[in-house]
Amino acid sequence: MSDFVRRHMVDTRPLSSADYRRLWMGQGVSFIGFQLTSTAVSKQIYDITGSSFWVGMLGPANLIPLVVFGLWGGAIADAVDRRRLLIVGALIAWTATLVLLIQTALGSRSVVLLLVTVAVHATGFAITGPTRGAIIPRLLPVELVPAANTLNFLVASLGSVIGPLLAGVVLARGGYGTAYLADALLFGAGFYAAVRLPRLEPVGDVVRPGLRSVVDGLRYISGNRVVMMSFVVDIIAMAFALPRALFPETAAERFGGSSIAFGWLTASIAIGSVLGGLLSGWVGRVRRQGMALTFTIAVWGLSVAAAGLARELWLMVALLAVGGAADLVSAVWRQTILQTHAPDEMRGRMQGVFTVVVAGGPRLGDLRAGITAAWFGATAAWVGGGLACAVAVLVAGAAVPAFWRYRPTTRETGDK
Repeated sequence: MSDFVRRHMVDTRPLSSADYRRLWMGQGVSFIGFQLTSTAVSKQIYDITGSSFWVGMLGPANLIPLVVFGLWGGAIADAVDRRRLLIVGALIAWTATLVLLIQTALGSRSVVLLLVTVAVHATGFAITGPTRGAIIPRLLPVELVPAANTLNFLVASLGSVIGPLLAGVVLARGGYGTAYLADALLFGAGFYAAVRLPRLEPVGDVVRPGLRSVVDGLRYISGNRVVMMSFVVDIIAMAFALPRALFPETAAERFGGSSIAFGWLTASIAIGSVLGGLLSGWVGRVRRQGMALTFTIAVWGLSVAAAGLARELWLMVALLAVGGAADLVSAVWRQTILQTHAPDEMRGRMQGVFTVVVAGGPRLGDLRAGITAAWFGATAAWVGGGLACAVAVLVAGAAVPAFWRYRPTTRETGDK
């Protein structure tokens, strides 16, 4: 039994580090609040407009700050104390949550104001995301980084389950203001964890943050086809297949506008990620990671397409959960490649690009889903996107032999 647990269940050894443990727990608690706000904003905009197009506009409202400040924040993380930068980014996001709370308390129905506030919130996330990713290899030995990444994605996925399900109850009983207030209170856990971190001054060659340092990071990525393709396949997965912007319309059309059904749909992908994370002991033993990434993302696309055809809520949730498990596994492999093979003086910039792709890709998916739903209807946008993802990722993966044949080594400095 113990051998089964060791080989197949999640590796918890990184939690023996007090600094990492606080960071992990703080991230988990505050991410529940983040998901509360994200779910509430999505439904609030749909209730105001009755349009999936405007829900889809949350995509660019999040994407633009993520691209600009994700890259810039990653460059800064390579040049300053990462603990201090993490605190600054967290405070920016918290301020945006308070503004959402104030808007709702005043009875504002301005969609533009909501989108602007969401953009400010995304700015804070764009700074904290790459900074937190760059901190982890400084807190743990390299052999524990993959396990730490799995734990991070697991707790984020757990928050993505609890947050939307809690939002469904909160929105039904307390309204949008209650959801934003809960987020503001839960923020304290992540802030406490950041404050308790040790000073994390930059090591190695420090480059002044700016356009040149960002370009250096992008040049590093462009010179490594394996790293580049790990980003490409993730963009395909999110931009083509993510059906998140269609959840409000689907809940309205198939389930009578039930907030509970909306909460389950929003949580479904993360439910699969949690289950995948709990059974992730095998992930670190996979050697053909390029091929495995390609197939897991194809599984994601096909699961999404099948969910779009389902009519029962439980079946939609189950199929989306399968996709969520595949998404978590691929995310762990991609993140580990960046953290273990990039030198410390480049990690902030690598995590900046990772944040842009991981957080920005879903925003492209929101925009794609909203526009195609307006043209062809929600079902066609949902199912067609999933099928297009599966086809595109298989073609892209097979077209780059260096990625398709990729096996991890102790340290990567160029194409393998």
